[in-house]
Amino acid sequence: MVSTKTVSRSAPSSVAVNTVVTSVLAVRSSGRGFIDLTREVAAFLGQANAREGAVSVFIRHTSASLTIMENADPSVLQDLTTALSRLAPENAGWVHDTEGPDDMPGHIKTMLTSTSLQIPVREGEMMLGTWQAIYLIEHRARPHSREVVLQFIGAA
Repeated sequence: MVSTKTVSRSAPSSVAVNTVVTSVLAVRSSGRGFIDLTREVAAFLGQANAREGAVSVFIRHTSASLTIMENADPSVLQDLTTALSRLAPENAGWVHDTEGPDDMPGHIKTMLTSTSLQIPVREGEMMLGTWQAIYLIEHRARPHSREVVLQFIGAA
């Protein structure tokens, strides 16, 4: 079955890349769950005087990850936590359990999600959709200190 579609595109814009700005965001999680980083990334873009380009967000860990997800209804995040727990349960007999029963499931959940994101920036603003937010997902049960690298490449 083929669906009909209508596609349109804005006029292309072009700027010379004249800046690369990098910062490391330190995040302390309280344990398993989602942490909204959207405001912190927006603040970084403001400090970088970002105008047009792209911001990359990269987490330096293997048992926490990143995603862009709906921010309007908190039940979405609850359901995603449930889904990830079903895909990588703690009691599945994993061989790697040196750091506890939630460690290997944390690695699997990171593999299923993302360790890096790239978001276009136009006129100093991330081009996220109305209900989109940038989240760090903590896959471990106990609190952890996490580092997230932010990098803007573009025109300032």
